[in-house]
Amino acid sequence: MAGILIIIIVVGVIATIGLAFSYYVAFQPNFIYVNTGESVQVGSVKYIIEYIGENNGDEKTRPEHTFIEISIVAENLGERTTYMTGGQFYILDENDDKYQPVYGNFSENDLLNDLLEPNQPVSYTTQFDIPFDENKQYRIGILPTKEQASIDIGIICVTNC
Repeated sequence: MAGILIIIIVVGVIATIGLAFSYYVAFQPNFIYVNTGESVQVGSVKYIIEYIGENNGDEKTRPEHTFIEISIVAENLGERTTYMTGGQFYILDENDDKYQPVYGNFSENDLLNDLLEPNQPVSYTTQFDIPFDENKQYRIGILPTKEQASIDIGIICVTNC
C-alpha cells in the first residue's frame, strides 16, 4: 500500500516538472537579431531601424551625455489597428546597459505613441541619452505591446556591427 502511494507521488512530481518545463519553453522570448536597415518583425509589426546620428536636443531638453537618434519605419501587417509607443524601444551598449528613449519635440516625427493602421507604413524618430563612443557597438531592442501578444524581441545592431 505504501509502495503505491510513493509511486503516485513520484509520478505526480515528474508530471508537474514536465508541465512546468513545457510552459517554460513555450514562453521563452524569441530574440531576432538583424543589422541596421534590415527589417525585423515583432508580433504583427515589421520594423526597419536605422542610425541617424547624434543630436544636441532642443532649447528645453539637453542631453546629459549624447542623444543618439534613430529612424523607425513601422508597418502593421495584422488585420486590426495596433498600438505603438516609444517605450517599446531601448538601446543597449556593449556592456548590455539598457537606456530608455528621451521624449521631446526634437523633430516633427518624434515618437511618443501612435495607432498603427493595417498595411500603412509610418516613419518616426526617437533618441537615447547615452555616454556614446563611436568605436563601440550599440543595439536597439524592440518589445511587443501587450495587445500584440508576442514572445518576439527584435535586436538591431545600429553601430559597429
